[in-house]
Amino acid sequence: MNLNIIDKIWANHVVEQKENFPNILYIDKILLHEVTSSQAFDELEARGIPIRNPQSIIATIDHSIPTDSNRENIKDPIAKIQVDTLRVNAKKFNIKLYDINSSHQGIVHVIGPELGFTTPGATIICGDSHTATHGAFGALAFGVGTSEIGHALASSCILEYKPKTFKVEFIGTPKANFTSKDAILKLIATIGIGGAQGYIIEYTGSYIQSLSMEQRMTICNMSIECGARSGLIAPDETTFNYLNGKEYVAKGDKFAQDVERWKRLVSDNNAKYDKQITIDITDSAPYITWGINPEHAISLDSKTPSLTDARYDQETLKKAYSYTQLEPNSSLLGVKIDYAFIGSCTNGRIEDLRVVANVLKGSKIAKHVTMIIVPGSEQVLLQAQKEGLDTIFKNAGADFRLPGCSMCLAMNPDHVPPGKRCISSTNRNFIGRQGANSITHLASPYTVAISAINGCIAIK
Repeated sequence: MNLNIIDKIWANHVVEQKENFPNILYIDKILLHEVTSSQAFDELEARGIPIRNPQSIIATIDHSIPTDSNRENIKDPIAKIQVDTLRVNAKKFNIKLYDINSSHQGIVHVIGPELGFTTPGATIICGDSHTATHGAFGALAFGVGTSEIGHALASSCILEYKPKTFKVEFIGTPKANFTSKDAILKLIATIGIGGAQGYIIEYTGSYIQSLSMEQRMTICNMSIECGARSGLIAPDETTFNYLNGKEYVAKGDKFAQDVERWKRLVSDNNAKYDKQITIDITDSAPYITWGINPEHAISLDSKTPSLTDARYDQETLKKAYSYTQLEPNSSLLGVKIDYAFIGSCTNGRIEDLRVVANVLKGSKIAKHVTMIIVPGSEQVLLQAQKEGLDTIFKNAGADFRLPGCSMCLAMNPDHVPPGKRCISSTNRNFIGRQGANSITHLASPYTVAISAINGCIAIK
C-alpha cells in the first residue's frame, strides 16, 4: 500500500471524512493540567454535557505549582485558582488526578509515559504544545486548544484536517557528548522554525533506533519548534520493553497480544511522504542556541552567523544580537552564564539527571552560577534519591527541587532575573520565556552541567 505509519494511525481513527471539511478524528486519550482545562469543564457544566470516557483521561499539576519545599502554599492567586479548580473538576467529573504527593505528580508529558498511559498507535491530545513528546512511542499526539479539549471530553472526538507527512532520517555517527537534544536542535537549525509547518514528522534512521525511550521523547518533544503538528517514532523492542509492567499497560497474554499489534505500526517499504530530508550528524559537536528562537542554534565548534547570513531574516538577526548581547561571527565558548537549569518535559527525566550527576560528581558549580535541577515527576525524584543523585547535586552546590515545569517558563516562582543569562535544558528561548528580560541558551543536560562547573558556556 506504500503507507507510512502516520497515514495508518490517522486512518484507524477517522470517524467521518467529508470533502473540504475537517476529519472527525477519534481521540483515545486525553491529558490535562491546571492551566488549559478549566474553561473546557465550565463549558460542559454550563451545557449539562457529561464526559464521555472519564477512564481515558488523566490529570496532573505541573505548570503553576511551586517547586520549593512549601509547594502547598501557592502565593500567586492566579496559580492557586488554577490548581484548586483542577482539583475540584477532577473530583466532580470523576477524573484521575495525580496531585502532589501521589507518587506520580509531575509534568504531564513525563508522567504519561512513565505510567504507561502513552501507548503505540493511540491518538493523544493535551492543552499543551509539547504533547508531541508522546510520539516517541509511535502515538499520534498533538497539542490542542481549550475548546478542542472540551469537544474531546464530551465526544472523544475533535475536528482536524489531516496534516502532510514529513520523513526525517538521521545518519552518521556524531562526536562524543552529542545527544538527542543536539540532534533535534540541528534539525531545527537546518530547516527553520517553520520548516515543518503543516506536517507530522516521522523520525527514522539507525541513530534514532539506537536511542533510549527517554532520548526519543526529547526528539519528539521539540517537533513543534520547527513548526510540525507532531512528531513520532515507530515502536520497536525498545518501546515494548519500556512499557512492559507499567501501570496502565495490559499484563501477561494481553500485553503480548498488544505487542503483536504494535509491531504492525511501521511504515511500508517505499512508503510515500509529502516531504523528506536527511540530516547527517557525522562528527557533529553538541549544539546550543544563541538567539531568540530554537532556529538560532549552532554547533559549539562553530561561530554565530553574520548579519548578512541569507538563512535568517535580517531584522530578526539584529533583534536577537541586541537582546542576547552577543556579536556576529563569534564563538559562544567562554560566554559567562549566571544560571544553569536542568528540567522540563524535554530533559527532566531520570536519564537526564544521571548525565548531570556524572558530570557534577566530585566537582563544584562556579561560585557565581545558580544551578537549579528539577525532576520531571515524583517518580524521577524518588529514583534520583534512591541512586544518591540528590547528594551529588547538593555537594556540587546545585538546588535540587520538587517536580514541576519550573524555570522552563515564567509561569511560577522559578524565574531567571532580568538581564541574567541562563543555559537551560528546556525547549524554548523566546524573549522573556524564563523571565522578563532574561537570556536563554538551549542545550543538552551534559552541556548545561559542564558549563555550570566552568561558569561559562563550555563543552569539556
